Amino acid sequence: MSGGARRGALLSLVLALGLAGCGNPAPEPARFVPPHPSTTELEGPLRARYNLLPTLALGEAVAREYGVERDAGTALLVVALRRPTADGDETGAVGEVSAEVVDLAGRRQAVAMRPVATGEYVDHVGTVRVGAHDTLRARIVVVVDGRRQEFDFQRSF
Repeated sequence: MSGGARRGALLSLVLALGLAGCGNPAPEPARFVPPHPSTTELEGPLRARYNLLPTLALGEAVAREYGVERDAGTALLVVALRRPTADGDETGAVGEVSAEVVDLAGRRQAVAMRPVATGEYVDHVGTVRVGAHDTLRARIVVVVDGRRQEFDFQRSF
């Protein structure tokens, strides 16, 4: 086969392959998936703000403020108790927080939560072991003004 014939055959093959994909829908741009809500309204009125994130996602200053080491196998659970005010602002709420996380295999971890002062507020923090591609369900128990309340949420890593 001559060079021109080979190029013609190659061009025909490329066009055939290109046309074979024409029946498929055009690629769509990636869509933004909004983050899960990180607040829950409790009775009181009381608001709990929460997050569970890899400690490597924390900046050095934030890790120091919370007193945690940044590590690939660790996630930080943060629960902040707030009271909503009439003007839409929030004030800190004093209470106790306990937590447990469960992975998809059913392994449970009790989370040792401790209060940490962050400016004029107090957050409750604790660390959990986490692996790549883990999904954890967190069960949070809050006691404020003698009232015990619970909520849960899930995060994937």
